[in-house]
Amino acid sequence: MDFTLPMRSLTGVLFNFANGITRNDSDSEQVHLRKSTAVISAILVAPAAILWGVVYFVAGENLAGVIPSLYTPLTILNILLFRVSRNYRGFEFFQLTLNLMLPLLLMLALGGFVSSSAVVIWALVTPMGAIVYSTKRMSTFWFLAFLGVVIFGTLIDGSLDHTNDVPQWARVTLFAGNILGPSSIAFFLLAYFVKQNDVAYGLLDFERNRSETLLQNMLPAKIAARLKDGPENVADRFDEVSVLFADMVGSTVLASSLSPEEIVGLLNEIFSEFDSITLRHGVEKISTSGDNYVVASGVPEVRADHAVALVRVAIEMRDYLGARNSEVGRGLSMRLGINSGPAIAGVVGQRNFYYDIWGDAVNTASRMESHGEAGQIQISEATYELVKSEFDCVPRGEVDVKGKGMMRTWWVIG
Repeated sequence: MDFTLPMRSLTGVLFNFANGITRNDSDSEQVHLRKSTAVISAILVAPAAILWGVVYFVAGENLAGVIPSLYTPLTILNILLFRVSRNYRGFEFFQLTLNLMLPLLLMLALGGFVSSSAVVIWALVTPMGAIVYSTKRMSTFWFLAFLGVVIFGTLIDGSLDHTNDVPQWARVTLFAGNILGPSSIAFFLLAYFVKQNDVAYGLLDFERNRSETLLQNMLPAKIAARLKDGPENVADRFDEVSVLFADMVGSTVLASSLSPEEIVGLLNEIFSEFDSITLRHGVEKISTSGDNYVVASGVPEVRADHAVALVRVAIEMRDYLGARNSEVGRGLSMRLGINSGPAIAGVVGQRNFYYDIWGDAVNTASRMESHGEAGQIQISEATYELVKSEFDCVPRGEVDVKGKGMMRTWWVIG
């Protein structure tokens, strides 16, 4: 016969009962765990108190029988008062006092340490429980109180009448119970608390990993690691980077023919593919704004082939849009512009922070895109000098670039 099922069921009922009594929406999970553990420990002592009372009554030690018998009704009353008043500190203080004083009174009633079969050991439940479900300061107080009880019992032991009517077999049995009972409860409290702590820390690790994943999705991994170390400002100067601006052509017309859900789904599909392309080439997506997509190469990790890598990204983006356009029959195309030069990159913002890049090289890359043509990759002379041996480029000639004057630019063919 499997006895584990009813035991698990009983344990589940006990836990659910304690959780129901102590549940408070304003409490953290840690505080709720401590309160539940306090209620459970109080309930666990009750069966032993009832059994001990019965044994002493049967042996003719009526006073000794009354003392442990008081534990259960007083504990039930304390739990009910806690349920109504929600005064946990009052519940905790009364219960720990009960756990400390009843064993002392029972020891005195039976005539000392030996005559009582060392029943005072039950007082150990008080400091052990306080460690688990009280504050650090109060657990120290209850440990000192426990030491005081033991010392008091030692000092008064010689003046007590060491005789009682408890038979020898019962004394030996109770002596074993007085060791096993508090030890079992202390072990259960620690095991239960450690298990619940493991669950709590597991959830904490899950949330921490999820937060770190989210942070790394928002920021470059190197920058995310620096932010966790706590610098006030994350900013770096780079002598050579390349920046790509890509902007959807005809998106206003496209949006007028699609529902909001369709246009958002389309942009999500395109930009998700762009994200995959940037990851494959080890470049950094800086931002998306509407139908505009910005990528940088050479930040935050310096790389000599920053321009070559970014042109490859632009070609894959262009080719993907061409293939996608053939599939759906929509006029999907982008202007793509690239420029190379020095820049500054860093994290801005306090709540919705993001990694951004600034400098004339960035502004010029934006101009390469805005002065470009649909389906074309336009690069500046600075970028051309870095990639001309790797790609087929056709000179566009001089272009009157807003804010920059006449500039020589090239189309990247493939």
